[in-house]
Amino acid sequence: MNRIRSERRGSVELLTLDRPKALNALDRAALEALLDCCERLAADPSVRAVVLTGEGRAFAAGADIAEMRGLDAQQAESFSRLGHAAMDALESLAMPTIAAVNGYALGGGCELACACDWIYASETSRFGQPEVNLGLIPGFGGTGRLARRVGSAWAKELVLGGEPIDAKTALRIGLVNRIFAPDALLGSALDAAKKIAGKGPLAIATAKRVMVQGQDADVRTAHALEQAAFGVISAGAERAEGMDAFLEKREPSFENR
Repeated sequence: MNRIRSERRGSVELLTLDRPKALNALDRAALEALLDCCERLAADPSVRAVVLTGEGRAFAAGADIAEMRGLDAQQAESFSRLGHAAMDALESLAMPTIAAVNGYALGGGCELACACDWIYASETSRFGQPEVNLGLIPGFGGTGRLARRVGSAWAKELVLGGEPIDAKTALRIGLVNRIFAPDALLGSALDAAKKIAGKGPLAIATAKRVMVQGQDADVRTAHALEQAAFGVISAGAERAEGMDAFLEKREPSFENR
């Protein structure tokens, strides 16, 4: 059974974790499916944005504990490396990715959401890193990405405390960007993705790359990356079309540029 369902909505790709009876728990098959999806999307310039959500009442309730219980230390490290590879592939996609968190995003599910560029959440969603309750630690990048998103103090409370937070708290601490009524969540995420899809794809990809590369650099290096990228993109046809459209008071057409 394929763990991820993929649908095209114009220039937007909708990925749905499709294991609802297991609350979309992330087993090896799901992580491999995510890697395959990311490889396909990275090679498809017609995809301008991605929305990732979960089927049923969970986004992803975590890694698959039943599968993990039988792993020895070497196998567990291999499972963690696979999870990191999948999250890294998602994070490094050139097009923006939006997590539409419709329920539980715990453990690996929270880490999966944090690998997206931003998070929209249902009012009923819950986030957390409960691994310490199982005698474990986050294994798919949670100790790093969560701290970058919400700061060290909140990341430590979530990881070391092991208790979940509700959507309002997640919004307040900056873990999620916006919260919506459950029936409005997916439509709102798709609407945001469609708006992105109408903007300059090279500009979007370049801005995302510079931000990702610059987040771990000192400010002078980050600014140097931005300056170089600004010069390169200013020589392209996409920039010319965008500025011409602005001056001519019309909508730009970024197709095939």
